[in-house]
Amino acid sequence: MANGWAGDGAVQDQIAHSIADEVSRIRSLLPQGESSDTCAECGEAIPLARRKALPGVRLCVACQQERDKEQTAASPYNRRGNKDSQLR
Repeated sequence: MANGWAGDGAVQDQIAHSIADEVSRIRSLLPQGESSDTCAECGEAIPLARRKALPGVRLCVACQQERDKEQTAASPYNRRGNKDSQLR
């Protein structure tokens, strides 16, 4: 690397590590343990089908959608991936 340039595959390696980090982060947000019968936010019943599909679920669909919107709005990740979007 005497010329100051990254070696072959360095960019791909960086992308792969970024993706792996993001997958780990998202997996850490998934609910774990036993599902709740009622929503922790609004107290509404959580349907059995949702509890079976998502073990450890604590929120009803409506409250989960609101939480997802809040998390997406605050996401620090640059999804567009070009220099112009990083300057904004």
